[in-house]
Amino acid sequence: MMTIIELIKQPWPWYVAGPIIGLMVPTLLIFGNKTFGISSSLRHVCAACLPAKIPFFQYDWKKEIWNLFFVFGIFLGGIITAMYFKNDAAVVVDSNLITELSGYGIVDFSGLVPADIFSWASLATPRGFILMVIGGFLVGFGTRYAGGCTSGHAIMGLSNLQLPSLIATISFMAGGFIMANLILPFILSL
Repeated sequence: MMTIIELIKQPWPWYVAGPIIGLMVPTLLIFGNKTFGISSSLRHVCAACLPAKIPFFQYDWKKEIWNLFFVFGIFLGGIITAMYFKNDAAVVVDSNLITELSGYGIVDFSGLVPADIFSWASLATPRGFILMVIGGFLVGFGTRYAGGCTSGHAIMGLSNLQLPSLIATISFMAGGFIMANLILPFILSL
């Protein structure tokens, strides 16, 4: 019989993890009249830490302090998991993906992400710079432009039947398909 610690260490299937994430929506709405999302927390941090008179940050961020505790809990949970619940099993990568990526010179799958792309050394290459710096900027810009992140729109917005969230989620998915199938192979070949 598996202990609770061993159970927590294992990857959870989508049919367990998905409903747990999905139950956050009604829980937040029923018990606190709050909406689920992560991207707004950066705005709250900036509003709290920057005394500048920027209109975007001129609001009562203290009413949203629960969100900062939520994000801190995610951060703390990651640290606790890395320290005490680490699964030492190797990351399983499909052989077809290994074959495809090896054609681009990506062969180091020793970590959670390929070190050939996501490392300090690869940051000096055009491929690494585009994926990490420009990609990070585009994710942040897109999140702000869409008025929220994928979790906020796809989980919270769709649960509330919001048309803007449906449009944003469709756009996220279409952008992901275009990126993965048309743009990423070009970037990886650099």
